[in-house]
Amino acid sequence: MSEHVINPFQHIVEPLDPSDPEQKFYNLSKLGDNRYDHLPFSIRVLLESAVRNCDEFLVKYSDVESILNWKQTQNQTVEVPFRPARVILQDFTGVPAVVDFAAMRDAVMKLGGDPEKINPVCPADLVIDHSIQVDFNRKSDSLQKNQDLEFDRNKERFQFLKWGSKAFRNMRIIPPGSGIVHQVNLEYLARVVFNYDGYFYPDSLVGTDSHTTMIDGLGVLGWGVGGIEAEAVMLGQPISMILPEVVGYKLFGNPEKFITSTDIVLTVTKHLRQVGVVGKFVEFFGPGVAQLSIADRATIANMCPEYGATAAFFPVDDVSIQYLEQTGREEKKLAYITKYLKAVGMFRDYNDVSQDPDFTQVVELDLSTVVPCCSGPKRPQDRIPISDMKKDFETCLGAKQGFKGFQVPPEQHSTVVPFQFNGKEYTLSHGSVVIAAITSCTNTSNPSVMLGAGVQVMVNLFG
Repeated sequence: MSEHVINPFQHIVEPLDPSDPEQKFYNLSKLGDNRYDHLPFSIRVLLESAVRNCDEFLVKYSDVESILNWKQTQNQTVEVPFRPARVILQDFTGVPAVVDFAAMRDAVMKLGGDPEKINPVCPADLVIDHSIQVDFNRKSDSLQKNQDLEFDRNKERFQFLKWGSKAFRNMRIIPPGSGIVHQVNLEYLARVVFNYDGYFYPDSLVGTDSHTTMIDGLGVLGWGVGGIEAEAVMLGQPISMILPEVVGYKLFGNPEKFITSTDIVLTVTKHLRQVGVVGKFVEFFGPGVAQLSIADRATIANMCPEYGATAAFFPVDDVSIQYLEQTGREEKKLAYITKYLKAVGMFRDYNDVSQDPDFTQVVELDLSTVVPCCSGPKRPQDRIPISDMKKDFETCLGAKQGFKGFQVPPEQHSTVVPFQFNGKEYTLSHGSVVIAAITSCTNTSNPSVMLGAGVQVMVNLFG
């Protein structure tokens, strides 16, 4: 925001710590408007961004009023601007963005300007994670060999990105071999609360991957956008978005001992697809949320594209802070994150019903009713209880070709195919259970699910 523009909300700026007047924040609780206390926590993030960036040009006072008046405007197709705190990119979509910035520098230099003035306005992180291929497997040195091949195949791209990481300010590039973009975002990149240019404000982002929503599990509002939209944000332009409806998803009860996050996420996904949440925010609340780890919340948020919501938001609570501590965030950061979020009414106690905001609609799930389940046979959102899996598969085998059908003729249902492996004879038939490599970021983001898969592999290999 230009230094010459006076923000009409400057009167609510105050230091977070009176002993450090240089570190300020926009205290939304000083707006003196009781509508704020009833807003969903996700909408409060949109509101804070509008208040902080209000310049009567890109973000107007009327936009702030529209967000504050969400209870009425949510159904009126009202457009509001949103300036996320940062952008996250993976290498497939991130390379074109860096190329565009390099091209802009080249154009400025040809016009006689200073090319080094061309930088992202909004902080951007690019994680290289989409270039790896599995050429080697089942050996102790497989990972190293695959990574060596990755560098060899992508040498030119990686050299260009390394140049970009040094040439551009406000851009970090995470090298290959660091992990999946969403996991790196969750464990390392997420600020939860930004401390930037003398101000504290909520972390928020857009990313060039549909599963960017995984970060919502940590209380950071984010969702996936196209490459051009992400570049516009990097250049300081706000996203124009329809003020969304917010579906409150109440969780209560305790999951059974052997229920995994996959069982819960498949149950939630099927439920939300039935409710219809396309283009809406989903915000989780209720005492059941406190029973879920951040890994579990992130898995649910990661599946957001499968149930069609824009974002699936879990406001920050004590469990979130514990996760930040476990993943190596500094104690000083944890202190100001907690203090800031409590000061602006964005820190959640899921057991305190007085904190429950207004929602467009409320749906509920008793976690004690969740049963072991799987998905398929073709789509991850098609949930089947384990107890019904055999019957469901037999039905799908002969059903018409489609999401729930293979159209296999009845006379071929009992077909058996022999094969050899390591000198031994085996057979495969329709319905045989086999172990495949887990490539879905929904599963790889959850350590408990990964360990469970590993144990299952060991059981199948060694009995």
